[in-house]
Amino acid sequence: MSQLLKLNDVETHIGQYHILQGVSLEVKKGEVTVLLGRNGAGKTTTLRTIMGLNPASKGRVLFQGEEIQSLPTYKIAKKGIGYVPEDQGIFAELTVEENIRVAIQKDTEETAERMNWILNLFPDLKKFWKKPGGLLSGGQKQMLSIARAYVNDNQLLLIDEPSKGLAPIMVEKVMESILQMKNQTTIVLVEQNFMMASTIGDCFYIIDDGRTVSQGTMKQLKEDENMKRKYLGIA
Repeated sequence: MSQLLKLNDVETHIGQYHILQGVSLEVKKGEVTVLLGRNGAGKTTTLRTIMGLNPASKGRVLFQGEEIQSLPTYKIAKKGIGYVPEDQGIFAELTVEENIRVAIQKDTEETAERMNWILNLFPDLKKFWKKPGGLLSGGQKQMLSIARAYVNDNQLLLIDEPSKGLAPIMVEKVMESILQMKNQTTIVLVEQNFMMASTIGDCFYIIDDGRTVSQGTMKQLKEDENMKRKYLGIA
């Protein structure tokens, strides 16, 4: 399985704060790689650094073998990386349709096919197609945010905390949708809900105090009670 993304000893500063202090990871094509760790460990900053929103101050970010850490965000997105931020990032005043259309980079037949696929996956979006995004529930906004990232021909999706603040029934829906997307694209997922992360994920990296401290298959982590207790606070 070929490598799609690689972070090599990446450091990131936000203002005077040294947030990432040595994050290294590899993402293989066709897998879901889960970033785990306590709140404030640097997981969201890792995704934002990949996208160039918080540029790396040291180290290398390679996508398909090409260094991207010095590129602006829009160029990184054009290379085929979609981003679903923690705060969903939708436009409340725009309709569901406008939210999706404004995200489309190329209006092709393939884009239309992906749009149909995503609307079948999220029938709620079809139902609210002409309604403002601000009227959607938290779970529906999350679906819209995922749809906006998926509608383009992205080879990699970065999804940040998709279950955050959602009711259990919506967590199930979002989890099912990501499991279906897994067959179509490669995913890097930040997720605090361990049940969801361990169901979806193929492999994991644990980030602690801005550094990668552990990695392996999700199966290994499920069986390692000491590691879950030490880094994730799961008894």
